[in-house]
Amino acid sequence: MTDDIRLAFAHPSERAHATAPTVLDRISLRDYIVAVEIGAFQLERGTSQRVSFNIVVEVGPVTGPVDDDVDRILSYDSVIEAVDIELAAERINLLETLAARVADRILREPQSQRVFVRIEKLDRGPFSLGVEIVRSRDGLSADDLSKQEAPRPCVAFFANDAIASPHLTGWIDDLIARGAPLILCVGMPAVAPLETGHVMTQRRVDLLAIEQNAWCLAAHDLRCKVVETRTELDWAMKNGQICVWAPSKIILDAVDGTLATPQDAVAITGWFAGKMSAREMIIIGAHAPETDIPVQVVAVDQPHFL
Repeated sequence: MTDDIRLAFAHPSERAHATAPTVLDRISLRDYIVAVEIGAFQLERGTSQRVSFNIVVEVGPVTGPVDDDVDRILSYDSVIEAVDIELAAERINLLETLAARVADRILREPQSQRVFVRIEKLDRGPFSLGVEIVRSRDGLSADDLSKQEAPRPCVAFFANDAIASPHLTGWIDDLIARGAPLILCVGMPAVAPLETGHVMTQRRVDLLAIEQNAWCLAAHDLRCKVVETRTELDWAMKNGQICVWAPSKIILDAVDGTLATPQDAVAITGWFAGKMSAREMIIIGAHAPETDIPVQVVAVDQPHFL
């Protein structure tokens, strides 16, 4: 066996040692096994499988004595928390996505210089299926490395009467003037979707009906873009794009999914606003949901916000 092949299957700690341009201290997490719902295939939905994490972090030298002070080093807990936080954020299809998010989160720690992440599925057969990635601080932008809080948007719900209203453009102008990133939400269209006779398939059909309504709203004001993933939402908020939320992916992939049905779209919007840490909600043409987020209700005959 050549050294290249042996290193390809060696533990990340051995690969780190073999590929390091300079000798750096390393901390490692070995065989951290978590039962989680993950995977792109339909058979992987609705069931948990064991996933193993092996992570090695190369850390820069500590200036001055450590003095047995945990605040001066990269804690093992920070590595475990990076895994747990990303698993709790949303359901993920690809190990590659999960590995990249874990690596990026670890590299936000000021001591970390390079990180090796190996993730393996243990229950797909009499073998392990996995990925391994290497990331370094040199490959991340200043924005990636910063610990700035995510933008806190204004989330606005438009009832069907509001979507068809001649005040729509003015309302959006008023929302933009509030200065916060803007995410628009809608409910099901006036025409009821087809009935499947099955709870789970009906939920999907109803969510798709909401997404059709989202495209209708976007067609009324071309500044609005329909967006479905958290990654797209985060990018849009940072770049001043007005989003109309297509809910299927985030709801179906949520670890702590909403119990509201698609028919109660205002309640779903309230749940979503909480997930996005919204600074406020604007409800146009509907009732206010139960939420701790500040809410303003606007009537459909009200041309501008107070």
